[in-house]
Amino acid sequence: MSRTLLSILASLLVSAGLWAQDRPLRTVDAETVPAGVLRAEVGMDFLHNIDFPLSGLSGDLTSAGVINFRMGVGSLAEVQIEGSLQNFLDIHAQGDSYITPLQLSGANSTHDTGDYSLSVKLRVLREKGKRPGVALKTGFTMPNTNERKGIGNNTLAAHAILAVGKQWKGVKVFGNAGVEMIDTPNALHAQNDVVRYGGAFVIPAGKRVEIVAEAAGRYSPRAMTASLVGTESRGDARFGVRIAAGGFTWDVAGIAGLNRDDPGSGMTFGVRKELRIFHLGGEK
Repeated sequence: MSRTLLSILASLLVSAGLWAQDRPLRTVDAETVPAGVLRAEVGMDFLHNIDFPLSGLSGDLTSAGVINFRMGVGSLAEVQIEGSLQNFLDIHAQGDSYITPLQLSGANSTHDTGDYSLSVKLRVLREKGKRPGVALKTGFTMPNTNERKGIGNNTLAAHAILAVGKQWKGVKVFGNAGVEMIDTPNALHAQNDVVRYGGAFVIPAGKRVEIVAEAAGRYSPRAMTASLVGTESRGDARFGVRIAAGGFTWDVAGIAGLNRDDPGSGMTFGVRKELRIFHLGGEK
């Protein structure tokens, strides 16, 4: 079923030419996509010096086809699917591995598909006056990766995130707090409950340009042990711009990791397009 759904969405992506969680940010917005609208984004990430403790690999990661579909299905709700079509790791070092044997594609490289997330977001309160907008996002991450290739964990995770957002004189500020339950890849019948967080702002710099920035990720309050490896704290800070041109929204941002295993630096760029897929009853 999941493969069929992914195939349908991929076909829509190709036909549209493009598709995300309002790139280049990952912090969840409190607003939902209008009913009947598909917000489609695609991009590429380049991360330097990132570590994967489960496999013991470290190196430079290129994610090709970082995608995110957001579809408004009603006045208060949207569905979302996001992931990466293919990840390529240029291996710089290989330490102790909990996966034996690894199935690398070369002596100094490996590649794999990314894990895909499916979620639903419900708008709880619309922003009005001094009151901020509030939304709840829940969903799960599917185990699409192959842990023997050294990049993904091939485990299931479920999350629930509360998003709050407000605008002041055109400046948009929003933040997240939530929890994610991650199956441990190195221990049976165990999980790690981590805190999901995020804070971001968007500042207009003209009619077609926006400056964007955020810090977002997950925090594990538990000390890392062999049974919890693969569920460690992860996060990054991003700073960039979005430009509307030619009917698309283009973006580019720099990336800096926040934790020991995160990338030392990186960048991302991509594009967004909105498509009207259907009209609700009574709409013209």
